[in-house]
Amino acid sequence: MELIRTLRDLESRYHECVATIGNFDGFHLGHQAVLRQLRKRADERVLPVTVLVFEPQPMEFFDPENAPARLTRWREKYQLLRDHGVDRMICLRFNADLASKAAEDFVIDLLVKKVGVRHLVIGDDFRFGTDRKGDYDLLCTLGRGHGFTVEQSETFTLDGERVSSSRIREALKRGDLAQAARLLGRHYSISGRVVHGNKQGKAFGYPTANIELRRMKTALQGIFVANVEVETGSSHPSVAYIGSKPTVGGTRTLLEVHLFDFEADLYRQYIKVEFLQKLRDDKRFDSFEELKAQIESDAARARDYFENTLKKK
Repeated sequence: MELIRTLRDLESRYHECVATIGNFDGFHLGHQAVLRQLRKRADERVLPVTVLVFEPQPMEFFDPENAPARLTRWREKYQLLRDHGVDRMICLRFNADLASKAAEDFVIDLLVKKVGVRHLVIGDDFRFGTDRKGDYDLLCTLGRGHGFTVEQSETFTLDGERVSSSRIREALKRGDLAQAARLLGRHYSISGRVVHGNKQGKAFGYPTANIELRRMKTALQGIFVANVEVETGSSHPSVAYIGSKPTVGGTRTLLEVHLFDFEADLYRQYIKVEFLQKLRDDKRFDSFEELKAQIESDAARARDYFENTLKKK
């Protein structure tokens, strides 16, 4: 998959494509359905599939304090789109210039002149341009004058409700990882590079791999049964923690994961942490002794989960 990061990188060879625009946060079953629809149209026209996304996401630009928690980091989104057959990913910086662009100018300057779109697939709630004045009807009108066609994606439902990133965030917030997995089509996961921590877990007998969460908010908080995939491709039963470590006065949200019966050095490796079941909420303990006892209990419960899972197979 080709990655295009700026408008300057859009060359004439990129013209003529079937495209869609969106956040694709979480890359859930609804997003996957859009890509299948996009691929079908691209194959009919013998054109490449192009996905246009923005960083930061528009709501993070306009109202960062109240923007929803990210489900997927940028690299995770790139990998998911690549693995689902996208030919080109255009990732543009969402800034004041782009935010102030009128809807008609957005279509003509970007989609027509730069991207060379021939067919556009959009969601049923897609809005764009200054004051979100751009919509499906405007796209159809402009398409007739500039040589491209437009269609809305089919609404993807599960249990009679539309599959959306908001539904997944709600499921994760209440600790319903099974429901989140159903909406995603896979276990919810967070990936990142392992960095050095403060070694407190090692002092308790539970060394952890630490991942910096470079996102304003996280969709999960607490302690979880997890599965960790390392760069070699092997998977390892684990127990994971997402929180600010209130017992030691922490302020930044961290992801720490202890891999059972694993001793190799993971520092600087890129790992994926899949969340299988929530054990409990994060809390502050009055002493390190209480904290250590709780860590031991969490680890034992996580081991029991894997042992019981194996027995069922």
